Amino acid sequence: MKKVLVVFGTRPEAIKMCPVIKQMNTHKDMECKVCITAQHREMLDQVLEIFNVKADYDLNIMQPGQTLTGITIEILNKFNEILEKENPDIVLVHGDTTTSFAAALSSFYHNISVAHVEAGLRTYNMHSPYPEEFNRQAVDLISELYFAPTKMSADNLIKEGKDEKKIFITGNTVIDALHTTVTDDFVDENLRWAYGSRLILFTAHRRENLGNSMVGMFEAIKKIANEYRNVKVIYPVHKNPKIRDLAHKMLSDAENIRLIEPLNPLVFHNYINRSYLILTDSGGIQEEAPSLGKPVLVMRDTTERPEGIEAGTLKLVGTDSDNIYTETKLLLDNDFVYRNMSNAVNPYGDGKASERICSILAEYFKKQ
Repeated sequence: MKKVLVVFGTRPEAIKMCPVIKQMNTHKDMECKVCITAQHREMLDQVLEIFNVKADYDLNIMQPGQTLTGITIEILNKFNEILEKENPDIVLVHGDTTTSFAAALSSFYHNISVAHVEAGLRTYNMHSPYPEEFNRQAVDLISELYFAPTKMSADNLIKEGKDEKKIFITGNTVIDALHTTVTDDFVDENLRWAYGSRLILFTAHRRENLGNSMVGMFEAIKKIANEYRNVKVIYPVHKNPKIRDLAHKMLSDAENIRLIEPLNPLVFHNYINRSYLILTDSGGIQEEAPSLGKPVLVMRDTTERPEGIEAGTLKLVGTDSDNIYTETKLLLDNDFVYRNMSNAVNPYGDGKASERICSILAEYFKKQ
């Protein structure tokens, strides 16, 4: 029996990896071990509980005021021991987090193969997003198998000289997750508060947007909220103290903006489903929202998910307050523009990515 060691450490990774783990556990010829780094703690634990996934190893690295250097060093030190104990046939990492980078590097040092879920995403700008662009390129340098969510991401890998025989287009596992979390009858107190209004789901948390960029985002959404009385805004505020302080300072006095705690994925996915549109600087929401027919304005200057731009489900609006305001206003005022975005074809798959990944791994092991 071949052993797969799955590693992740943040809430977005967990949402996308738990469906793979659940699928892998149905394969009798594969043993799946799960290691979490807890680069995020509370938000990660919420996801594991919802998907009923239990970790075999918990590195529990999260510290107040943690730095990228600290996270990397902690993972390298602690993951090293697990690799020596388990000696897996392959290590499965996801996306572009510091957890994925450090786990892949440690695996490389042990001469253990790495498989990369959500491989090939690129902006080719090392500072946008930061440090994610470096992380994902570094992981792809040393991967043995590439699970690309789309043809565009696969094409990026081919252009970089990766072996085409090791690249597989699988779709994105977040679509798999949505199939288990979204229900039409979901309701809670916040959605009752927003009932009868056009709900804007707003998220802002990226490291590179701290400072003036985030001020611009907050100015824009507050202006929209003040101007449109039939709009309500829900903002699950990230745990970062700098973001929380700024959000409460700038937005807490707006009657139709509600600042809430971060949401578990089941609740968050249902909020997306009930929203009119999304304003975000997140990566994963750019895949989740189009699957539910929701237009997304991406408050960034670049995106590693150009498929959504090409399909018309996403629009890059940057971080300038006036531009965010203008583009949001367009969607609120122009039904034709809104319908074009909401009816665009979702480019991120059919909800069977986890099945494909596990089947590819099974075939890979047969050849070993």
